[in-house]
Amino acid sequence: MEVVRHLDKKVWNAFLAQQPNASIYHTYEMFQVAARSQGQSPEFWAVIDEPTVLALLLPVKISLLTGWLRGFTTRAVSYGSVLCAPGEEGSLALELLLDAYQRNVGSEVLFTELRNQSDLSAYQPILNRKGFRYEDHLNFLIDLDVPEKVLWSKINKSGRHRIRTAEKRGVRVEEASNAAGMYTAYLKLKPVYKRIGVPLADISMFQSAYDILAPRGMLKIFLAYAEEECIGARILLTYRDRIIDWYAGADRDQGSYSPNETLVWHVLRWGQAHGFREFDFGGGGKPGEPYGPREFKLKFGGKQVNYGRNVCIHAHWRFSVSQAGYGFYRRLPRSRSRSESNRVSD
Repeated sequence: MEVVRHLDKKVWNAFLAQQPNASIYHTYEMFQVAARSQGQSPEFWAVIDEPTVLALLLPVKISLLTGWLRGFTTRAVSYGSVLCAPGEEGSLALELLLDAYQRNVGSEVLFTELRNQSDLSAYQPILNRKGFRYEDHLNFLIDLDVPEKVLWSKINKSGRHRIRTAEKRGVRVEEASNAAGMYTAYLKLKPVYKRIGVPLADISMFQSAYDILAPRGMLKIFLAYAEEECIGARILLTYRDRIIDWYAGADRDQGSYSPNETLVWHVLRWGQAHGFREFDFGGGGKPGEPYGPREFKLKFGGKQVNYGRNVCIHAHWRFSVSQAGYGFYRRLPRSRSRSESNRVSD
C-alpha cells in the first residue's frame, strides 16, 4: 500500500463509482471548487494498492485571518469525511492514511474535523485510536421516493399553514438560470451570517461552484419572490440521487411571506419530479444543545440521524485560545429574527 497526494481523475472517479457512500464532497469537482476559493486550500490524500484505490481523505484548510493570527484561525474540514473500501484492506488503508496525515498536517492547523455523511460506526475504533474523537451531530433526511401527498402530510400543521398562506399571497419560486442569480442568492446570505456571527465563505467559493458545478447539474439555486422582490434563496448540491441543502438565507423583514418554508417545499417537489430519492438538510446541531435551525427542519418530518463528526485537535493551547475568542465574538449583541435563524450551514 502507498499513500499518494494526487490521482488521475479517471481513477478517482472509478473509485467513487464503486463506493455507495461516496458523496459530492468526495468528487474532483468539489475539490476544484475549494481550490479556486479564497481562504481555502484543499488537500488530496489517498491510499492505493496499484491499481486499486483503498482510502480517500480530502481535507480543506480554511483560514479566516492572515499574518500571526493565521495559526489561531485555521482549521481543516473534510466535508465528506473519510471514504474507504470495505473489508480488512480498507481498514488497513485507513490506518495508514491517518498516520500519514497526522505526520504532515502542518503546524498552522488547529484541528481537523471529519463531517460524516453516512454511518461510520464500523470505523470508529480506528478513528478514535488515531486521535479523531467522535462527537454526536444530528441531521435530517427526507425520503423523496414517496407520493407528493405523503411528503405534504409529514409537514407539521404550522408548516403547511405557512406554505398555503405564502401561496395565497403570491410568493413564487424561480430557478436561477445565470450567474446573476448566484449573486442574488449570495446577497441574501451575507447579512444573515453577519448578524448571527458565523463566518460566510468568500464569494469566490460561490462563483467557483457556479462555474464548475452548475454546468454538470451538480448545483441548483432557487429564489423566492414576493411580487418582483427576491426575499429568499436556497443553494443546493446534487449528486447521484441525493440533494444537499448547502446554503440558504431570507430577508429578516419578510418572515410573514414564509420564504424558507416555501423554498423547502418547492425543492422537495422539484427533487421528487427529477428522480432524486433523498433530501439532506445539511446538519441539525448537537443533541441536547439549543439550535434554532433544528426546530425549522423538524417541521418537515424527516428522519433524524446521528452520523456524528470526528475531531482531532493538533494544537491544544492555540485551540483553547481560539475557542474562547470565537465564543466571545458570538456573544456580542446582534439583532436577529426567528426567520433568519431557520437555516445556517453547520
